[in-house]
Amino acid sequence: METDANSGPISEREIVVTRSIQAPRRLVFEAYTHVSHLSNWWGPDGFTTTTHSFEFGPGGIWDFTMHGPDGTDYPNWIEWLEVSPPERIVLRHGSYSDDPEAFTSTVTIVERGEVSEVTLRSVFNTRSQRDEVEQTYHATEGAEQTLGRLADHVSALLKPTTKRGN
Repeated sequence: METDANSGPISEREIVVTRSIQAPRRLVFEAYTHVSHLSNWWGPDGFTTTTHSFEFGPGGIWDFTMHGPDGTDYPNWIEWLEVSPPERIVLRHGSYSDDPEAFTSTVTIVERGEVSEVTLRSVFNTRSQRDEVEQTYHATEGAEQTLGRLADHVSALLKPTTKRGN
């Protein structure tokens, strides 16, 4: 069992969501690493995103606001910690810089033929923090919806455009 000396077993503090996406890994990775893509799919169903600043790469920051379908704004701040194209991204996600409640997420993208298996593994500081985001924000369902929106986005990118009137 993987543990952290300060916080207990990681398995009690994590949320893991996996989705198979019918797209090449390079495209899924690109959708995760370019703000022009992220703004089209990031967040659960019904959410939109406004980016205030974006610099992708280790040490880079994405400062953005998620807008809920009910009009509530959620400030977000991500620091990219590790990037291994096209297979792995590690990030620290909070509401603002130095947020003590920030958590670490690892995105892995495994190519399986024409399908990319995307796993989002978020590890929280404590089990109670994980439980709170699950109860308050329905984090697992939100992550599943977010990966669903990613799948829809890359699927739309793969559809050939047709010219009308020819």
